[in-house]
Amino acid sequence: MKQNKVNVTRQYAKEKLGDDRSGHDFYHVDRVAKIAKKLAEQEGLKDTVIIEAASYLHDVIDDKVVENVAVEKENLQKFLKEQNFSVEEICEIFEIIENISFSKELEEGKADLTLSGKIVQDADRIDALGAIGILRTAYYGGHTQSPLYDPNIAPQTFKTKQAYREKSTVINHFYEKLFKLPATMNTQAGEKEAQERLIFMKEFLKKFYDEWNLS
Repeated sequence: MKQNKVNVTRQYAKEKLGDDRSGHDFYHVDRVAKIAKKLAEQEGLKDTVIIEAASYLHDVIDDKVVENVAVEKENLQKFLKEQNFSVEEICEIFEIIENISFSKELEEGKADLTLSGKIVQDADRIDALGAIGILRTAYYGGHTQSPLYDPNIAPQTFKTKQAYREKSTVINHFYEKLFKLPATMNTQAGEKEAQERLIFMKEFLKKFYDEWNLS
């Protein structure tokens, strides 16, 4: 019964995110679910239904991905009820997916999440790091028609979601968000994985600057 809930939720996410071209596609949430399940096991949690469900669903109501957030929230509420998620489970899933984003944290500070929420947040941020994170950053930069790099544009420190969403450069995004993520990890296992991926990204940037400055 529990595994069936996860399976149908996974399929729902696949249908909703299958056409995404911003780096928030089904394969992203599928990776997040796998990372989150692994973190949950390391934290000693055996029941991972809420964690996996929230991982699969965290982008189906994201305004970066969907045109009408209110409609998609209604659709998700209806779907979860039809799959016999309890009122408490639905509330927890929404509490997680509405409060784990980096942009919201800029304005409101770090959310007071349950352990399940903390694990999903860590997993989502881990997928923004490492080799996958580098490619997703470049891919999203192309999606938003952002410059790859401009040495005359310095990285910024954002305090609002609106400012954060304005175009910068792909390389600046490493400094404006990605390199800050390891310090925001909630779990020891998440922090360890994030730090390992951070090392790889910093090595990549060294090579990038070497090639950029060759002339």
